[in-house]
Amino acid sequence: CCEEVGKYGVYDNDPSNANVYGKLYNWYVVDDERLICPEGWHVPSDLEYQELEIYLGMDPDEANNTGWRGTDEGGKMKESGYEHWLYPNIGATNESGFTVLPGGYRYYTDGFSDNLGSYGYFWSSMELGSTNAWARYLYYNNSEVYRNAVIKQFGFSIRCVAE
Repeated sequence: CCEEVGKYGVYDNDPSNANVYGKLYNWYVVDDERLICPEGWHVPSDLEYQELEIYLGMDPDEANNTGWRGTDEGGKMKESGYEHWLYPNIGATNESGFTVLPGGYRYYTDGFSDNLGSYGYFWSSMELGSTNAWARYLYYNNSEVYRNAVIKQFGFSIRCVAE
């Protein structure tokens, strides 16, 4: 189906979206020798995302589940208010300082973009088999965190964290 090389795009190919929400990367950028993160930083693993979710209050027994998990941990990670998020941006307090923005995604076959303002999608550095990798979704209408294994060619946001 698709090449296994690191690529990025911009939501709707509109540079002003990159200025606000950043670029949308396929998962192969995470594993690319050109290194997406600066020295001393890295893309968090699925386990590091789970550690953050547990720190924010998620039941440890629930952290390894897929789908919507937790109670208000997603809200603690989302930028508060409605400057970038659609109303009602449920539970958004950003008390974690993670400041997730709803950058949407790019579809891997045709570059179609969707969900700007309503979803923030983020890659982890952890693969699940040869075609999928773990990701997180945060939604304007939910304060939980969605965990799912996704086809690596999708264009999602990437967050770098200090080592």
